[in-house]
Amino acid sequence: MHKEIEPFLAALSFYTRIPVACQFENLAEVQKRSIVYLPLIGWIVGGIEALVFLLGMLLFPHSVALFLSLVSAVMLTGALHEDGFADTCDGFGGGWTAEEVLRIMKDSRIGVYGVSGLILLFGLKFVTLLETDSSLIPVLFIAAHSLSRATAASLLFTHNYVGASSQSKASALVKRLSLRELGLICLFGALPLLLFLNPFYFLLIIPLFLIQKILGLYTKRRIGGYTGDTLGAAQQITETVVYLAFLAASGL
Repeated sequence: MHKEIEPFLAALSFYTRIPVACQFENLAEVQKRSIVYLPLIGWIVGGIEALVFLLGMLLFPHSVALFLSLVSAVMLTGALHEDGFADTCDGFGGGWTAEEVLRIMKDSRIGVYGVSGLILLFGLKFVTLLETDSSLIPVLFIAAHSLSRATAASLLFTHNYVGASSQSKASALVKRLSLRELGLICLFGALPLLLFLNPFYFLLIIPLFLIQKILGLYTKRRIGGYTGDTLGAAQQITETVVYLAFLAASGL
């Protein structure tokens, strides 16, 4: 049991700002095993975001509660995935060759592509959720965060890492996932769909599968594979796709 709790706590420590009082004996190995628990981190982030939304609805109009819930998710993760999305926008928007793209993404400064991308992405999330049935938003948050993390993590099975593997933050991203690990990630990612009490919403997996293929092919063509930044971008993009697909499906 200890062997399973340790990588989960590591994932909680690495991918959120939630304090974890735990010392890891073999940090590199624990980081690699922690990837499997990314969808579970999505459960937690989505659950807290849902709680903020429900509490906000008691005090504020729907739009304000929604905005506060989105802000809470950013704060809870330390804008980790948003940072990857912004770096990816800057790199792919400003670089022509694979070397230029990778160099720009490593730059800690944010450029016009990154700023524009974040504004448009956050705005799209907000207006999409604003048009969604408020009674379903709490469950949707949990499903979107778990599914998006599972989709991003699946790229470790289908593609190769092209960043600097010597960086400590990237050590968990270098190894290729096993089929068993991919299966666990997909299972953990899809389980929150049961909360809708309607098997119809399992169809949300279809657009995520297509987006994963598109993102994978695009990053492979441009830079040869994925980096930590592109995985963050994949999480943000697929989270937004879940919101859009859910809204479209709800109107059918």
